[in-house]
Amino acid sequence: MFGFGTKNIGIDLGTANTIVYVEGKGIVLREPSVVAKNVKTDEIVSVGEDARAMIGRTPSSIVAIRPMKDGVIADYDTTVAMMKYYIQKALGKSAGKPYVMVCVPSGVTEVEKRAVIDATRVAGARDAYVIEEPFAAAVGAGLPVMDPTGSMVVDIGGGTTDVATISLGGIVSSRSIRMAGDKLDDSIVSYIRQNFNLLIGERTAEQLKMDIASASVEEAASIADATVRGRDLITGLPKTVTIKATDIAVAIQESITEIITAIKETLEETSPEIAADVIDHGIVLTGGGALLKNLSEVISEVTKVPVFIANDPLDCVAIGTGESLKSIDVMKKR
Repeated sequence: MFGFGTKNIGIDLGTANTIVYVEGKGIVLREPSVVAKNVKTDEIVSVGEDARAMIGRTPSSIVAIRPMKDGVIADYDTTVAMMKYYIQKALGKSAGKPYVMVCVPSGVTEVEKRAVIDATRVAGARDAYVIEEPFAAAVGAGLPVMDPTGSMVVDIGGGTTDVATISLGGIVSSRSIRMAGDKLDDSIVSYIRQNFNLLIGERTAEQLKMDIASASVEEAASIADATVRGRDLITGLPKTVTIKATDIAVAIQESITEIITAIKETLEETSPEIAADVIDHGIVLTGGGALLKNLSEVISEVTKVPVFIANDPLDCVAIGTGESLKSIDVMKKR
């Protein structure tokens, strides 16, 4: 514990959602990574859930911004404002400056890493440190990361999918691809536009993904249809259509194939010993994408390795980031 009793915090700064873990309390906050901003005055109108509700519904003077893109900072000033809001909300405005651990995708550059650290300091941290997402996910999923045995984790977030094999407290081989939840949403929007002449918003696409999307086209046949509202591209008028789950499964197939390719490539890079451990213990899925119907079965079929979904997949990265606060003394000496 440092700084006049201020508790240290871990932040899963995701493209879609930000989750905050407070030392000694666990996860205290989970909100969308969205900021609503007045473009005329540059004033922040709202952050998180309130801002997300404004997406696609704002007047021209207000824009709803997602300041994180593909797992990295796309809008520095807005990210700082968002982090400041979340740190104050998690700790209270009267709290001192905390030490903050933030997770980043495994493929980020040193420049991108430095941007995260700088933004966190400007947002009110006494100091900031970063931890790689797949390692944090493995810790949060309860994998034996410090043991001399190989574990494999696939963290499918909003902006990136991080695949890694881990042993003896470090990442042995990894892949980070910008193919995850957001790209699945984009694929659904694009497919419905091309095949139904209907324009839908990203929130509608995300809801379709959660309700009826399946990684397997065959299994999708048993899922009920969904009703979708959007704008008819021919008449320009509002329109309602019925979408089959098989349509959504076809729409996301290319994205699913990319994720599976990243898993196969990571496995191909590992030593025979770690590959044998992974066959024994299986691949663990974390992140929101782990909840996609039939994904674990499809990955298992292609890789011939057992695949499991972690308990609380949405929270694994945040829990692992928070758990790593216990070794913050080691980070401070680096």
